[in-house]
Amino acid sequence: MNAVSPLTKNIAPPGLKGLIVADTEVGSVRGDEGWYHYRGHSAAALARDHSFEAVAYLLLNGTLPDRTAEEDFRAELATARRLTPEAAEMVSALAKTDLPPMSVLRSVLGVEVDPRPTLDLGSDERRAAVMRAIGITPTVLAAVNRIRSGAEPLEPEESLSHSADYLRMTLGKAPHPEHARAVETYLCLTADHGFNASTFTARVITSTGTDVAGAIGGALAALAGPLHGGAPGRVLDMLHAIGHPDNAVPWIAAELDAGQKIMGFGHAVYRAADPRSETLKAVAIELGGELVDRALDIESRILAYLAEWKPDAVIVTNVEFYAGVVLHLAGLPQEAFTPTFTTSRVVGWGAHLLEQAANNKIMRPSARYTGPLYNST
Repeated sequence: MNAVSPLTKNIAPPGLKGLIVADTEVGSVRGDEGWYHYRGHSAAALARDHSFEAVAYLLLNGTLPDRTAEEDFRAELATARRLTPEAAEMVSALAKTDLPPMSVLRSVLGVEVDPRPTLDLGSDERRAAVMRAIGITPTVLAAVNRIRSGAEPLEPEESLSHSADYLRMTLGKAPHPEHARAVETYLCLTADHGFNASTFTARVITSTGTDVAGAIGGALAALAGPLHGGAPGRVLDMLHAIGHPDNAVPWIAAELDAGQKIMGFGHAVYRAADPRSETLKAVAIELGGELVDRALDIESRILAYLAEWKPDAVIVTNVEFYAGVVLHLAGLPQEAFTPTFTTSRVVGWGAHLLEQAANNKIMRPSARYTGPLYNST
């Protein structure tokens, strides 16, 4: 005998798509309009016109900073990037294992961030813990990449911006200003994006009153999934596999016939152009080169094929397509793509964590039981 719960009127759609589960002032995505924002400001415009520090300040504090506030925040964040000697030793040891970079970061967060439950912390203490997590994230992830490439990790350079220092610590040399700005634009664009899987995870965990590292650790685990944060590298693989643009249609036709997901195209929310993709496309064009020209051609051919393949659907180029191109041109190795995403998205997690903790109620939804029932009498 199969039983269906009587709570049918409260059944959420698959994947919770479109279901409102909380109020937020951090930002939102208007997919039908092809627009998203951070606290009411166009995120794409912020990425074009502001520093990563200004965007992070906005997300965490609620307003855009003036010059003095931005410089103070930049200095605070620069200080937060430095690891303790104990944490540096832990990174060195874990980087020599088979642990994924995100798992290494989760371990280090546990010893570098205030371990007390958010329920027991004041607002300033919670913010300090979040800033520490944001600060050490690029340092740890860059160090893992350096060690695994056979090089020594670099200490943070507090005179540099957050994005330029991340690039320097990853590459082992001072980045070209054009590349640093390209990566900064990417970081600004991806700092937050509504109630995505990792952000929702962070809020659910925060709702239990646990520590900051625990909530961000859960978000890290969600982001590590290839359907969430792992696509830019796969897009680059796709571009290499296709090679000449003339191969784009035969390649994608074969992939679709095999039931494969096409990375870099389609989005769960956007039904108009993804503004993140459009902004990074402009950055890629500014950087120029053979890969960009080929990507532009391949993109147009794939979009045309997808429009014929599924004429009733709106399939757009998503952020991962040009993210892979831009990050590659900036010199980042493919294994650093998801860590780079993490360096930005940890800010959005922090903003949502602080908002959840400030007015908390534990999240406890229900599930619809669809298994058998046995009479106990």
